[in-house]
Amino acid sequence: MNGSTVSIDHVSKRFGDFIALDDINFTIKQGEFFSLLGPSGCGKTTLLRIIAGFEFPDEGAVLFDDVNVIPYPANKRHSNTVFQSYALFPHLSVYDNVAFPLKLKKLSKSEIDEKVKKYLKLVQLDQHMHKKPNQLSGGQRQRVAIARALINEPKVLLLDEPLSALDAKLRSSLLLDLDALHDKIGITFIYVTHDQSEALAVSDRIAVMNSGHVLQVGTPFEIYENPATQFVAQFIGETNLFESTVVKCDSYQGKTGTEYNVTLHTPALGIQTPLPGDTLQTKEEDKNILVTDYEHTDEGQKVAFTIRPEKIRITTQIPDVKGRKDINVFKGIVEEPVYTGFQSKFYVRLENGTIVKVFKQHMNYLDDGPEIAWKDTVYISWSAEDGYIVEDINK
Repeated sequence: MNGSTVSIDHVSKRFGDFIALDDINFTIKQGEFFSLLGPSGCGKTTLLRIIAGFEFPDEGAVLFDDVNVIPYPANKRHSNTVFQSYALFPHLSVYDNVAFPLKLKKLSKSEIDEKVKKYLKLVQLDQHMHKKPNQLSGGQRQRVAIARALINEPKVLLLDEPLSALDAKLRSSLLLDLDALHDKIGITFIYVTHDQSEALAVSDRIAVMNSGHVLQVGTPFEIYENPATQFVAQFIGETNLFESTVVKCDSYQGKTGTEYNVTLHTPALGIQTPLPGDTLQTKEEDKNILVTDYEHTDEGQKVAFTIRPEKIRITTQIPDVKGRKDINVFKGIVEEPVYTGFQSKFYVRLENGTIVKVFKQHMNYLDDGPEIAWKDTVYISWSAEDGYIVEDINK
C-alpha cells in the first residue's frame, strides 16, 4: 500500500468562545478508507482542514507516519484535497486542468502527458480530455477534480463532502467509482460526509462526531449494530430508543465468550403480551424485557435500550415462538403504514400509547403473509439478541 498512517493526537480547536474540536484522538490506518461522519457543525470539516494544513490546532498534533506535519504548510504535506465545489479552471480543458499541478512543478511535456493520460483513464475520462468543464456533467467534473488531486501522487487523499452537490442516483454511482478507485491505488482516503448511507457503504472504519467530540470509531457493522451512545444509535439509520433501568444481569458462556442476559424495566413499552402456554407472571415481570449484551451492567443502572425497526417482526397473529424465553412480544394497532416499494414501514401504537417503528422487507410475494393495513391489530416481536444497550444516555 502507498498510503500513510494518520494519527490525530489530542487535537483541540477553538474559534473565540466556540469549541470546534475538543481533544480529538484516534488513528487512521495506512491505506484505509476512513470517514468522518456527523451533522453540520460537528467539527468534521474543521478536522479535515487541520489535517490538510488549511487550519492549525490550538493543541495537539497530526502525524503522517509518525511525523508531526503541523509545522508544514499545506503544499509540503503528502496530501491533496477534493472539495465540494470542483474548483476547476473554466477556460482550461480537462487535460490542462489535470496537468496544472505538474506544470507548476515544471515537469517535462512527456512526463506530464504520460501522467495526465494515466489518471484520466483511471477516472474514466480519457475520452473527454479535450472538453471544457462546462461540457461535462457534475459527476464528470468531480472526477476531473479527483484526477487532479491524485496526479501529485499523495499518500493521503482528503475528500470534503465531494458528492453533496450531485443528485441521488449520480451520487450513488460516483460513490461506487470512488470506492473502486481507492481499491486500485491503495492510498489513505479520509472522507467527510453527513450522509450515513454513504459512510456505511464505502468505509473501512467510521468516526462518528458531534459537538466537537468523537463519540465512536468502528467498522460500519460495529457502528450500526452496536452503537456506543444514544446519539450514535439515533444518527446512524433509524431506530427505536427507550430509557430503561437494569433489573438484573446474569452471565453465561456464549459462542464468543462470556455474555449476559440483561433484564430491563422499560416503562415506555408497557406490558408484554402473554403467549400461549405461558405461566402467569406478575405485573412487574410483565413490564420487563430481555436483552443479550457483551458487557456487564449493574442492577439499578440507567441505560437506553434501542431496537432497529428492521429487526422487529410484525404479524397479525400471536407469534409462535415455541416456548422461547428470549422473545419480547407486544400488542398494538397500526397507526400508519407506509409503502416504499422494497419495504413497508409501520408505525405501531402499543397498548400504552407508545409508537414503535417496524420495517418489513418485501422479499417474496407468497411469503409475505396476510397484508397488514391501517388500524389492524398486530403483534410485534424481537429476539433478545437484536436489541442493544446504550449505557451512557447523556451523550
